[in-house]
Amino acid sequence: MSLRQRTILILAGVLILSALAGVFVYPLGFGFNHSPWHLGLDLVGGSSLIYEVDMKNVPAEDRDATLSGLRDVMERRVNAFGVSEPQVFTAKEGLSYRIVVDLAGVKDTKQAIDQIGKTALLNFREVQGEGTSTAFVATDLTGKYLTSARVGTDPQTGVPVINITFNGDGAKLFEDLTAKNIGKPLAIFLDGDLISSPTVQQKIAGGNAVITGQFTLDGAQQIVSLFNAGALPAPVSLISQQTVSASLGTDSLKHAIYAGIVGTLAIILFMLIYYRSFGVWAGVALCIYICLTLGIFKLFGVTMTLSGIAGFILSIGMAVDANILIFERTREELARGLQRTSAIEEGFKRAWTSIRDSNISTIITAVILYYYTSSFVRGFALTLLLGVLLSMFSAITVTRTLLRAFVKNSKPMDIRTSNS
Repeated sequence: MSLRQRTILILAGVLILSALAGVFVYPLGFGFNHSPWHLGLDLVGGSSLIYEVDMKNVPAEDRDATLSGLRDVMERRVNAFGVSEPQVFTAKEGLSYRIVVDLAGVKDTKQAIDQIGKTALLNFREVQGEGTSTAFVATDLTGKYLTSARVGTDPQTGVPVINITFNGDGAKLFEDLTAKNIGKPLAIFLDGDLISSPTVQQKIAGGNAVITGQFTLDGAQQIVSLFNAGALPAPVSLISQQTVSASLGTDSLKHAIYAGIVGTLAIILFMLIYYRSFGVWAGVALCIYICLTLGIFKLFGVTMTLSGIAGFILSIGMAVDANILIFERTREELARGLQRTSAIEEGFKRAWTSIRDSNISTIITAVILYYYTSSFVRGFALTLLLGVLLSMFSAITVTRTLLRAFVKNSKPMDIRTSNS
């Protein structure tokens, strides 16, 4: 297969993929019913709640696990409340431990606060009956008697296990409970939801027990986090509440889309004026980049916020910046007397190192912002990161393919070669 045939094939594939992405990202789907965009509360309205976790009675080594467990508990409560696309994440700064809950589209904020912020309740229940007639009977053994839960390893099999420890009163209750339930499951509930149901093998005295099973490491850590959230005295208190009305969110979304369209058109106009026919291909490549990037955002369920849209718009500018570097390098090669096709290839080759280095520095910054910040800053970092990665593909692959397919040595050159 010749270079031109391969170029045409790649171009056809990119154009088809871009067209499919354009249909996919369009809100109404051209009459097709597909998944909607995931929009943050600043675009559809809702509430952002910040909870402070009181860790003064929690041992230092258990605080991270407790915070993670409380986050999981709140996420389960939010999901049970029926909130669409909730965002629940933790934030730690010094001795301050916080949980941020973003509720997009929620209407009854007071009910949500009452549901989410209550203290987690862990309790042990006996199982009675069999099959569909199974019932759980509450016992006196609750999370207040559990002093710790940790992930361990079975020394014989190497499989993850869960080690739990009770205080003195809890040890006696647990011993009595296991003594009369040998061979039966002992159900463990958190906030009324079953999280584990191990079978009692023998009477357990001393307050130390091991829960075995076919756990993965992540699965065992998740259960331990839930145990600790329901066992350790770490009450939460609401310290901040920010509410955005649905009408304000819709207005913000319209302004963000308008700003993106105007900015993109202004960039394309500049490229057309300054680089003439080369600007046409840069504009086509930019439209392809926008379709593909938005398709990736929607395909992977990226929650779009105002800051996320800002990150995406910034990445559009960086995609054009790569084209400018390529065209300027190409102009230098033309000034040296190379033919257009040779100048284009040499321009791409010489511009690549500058494009690579500038984008890598941006990628590193975006990764740091994503992992060491929270809330809207993470949304900005995520869309910027994905946008920059795709902009490198757009500049090197899409723009080069377009120029290889349509620029010929026999046609007059109209890229500006003067220094003015």
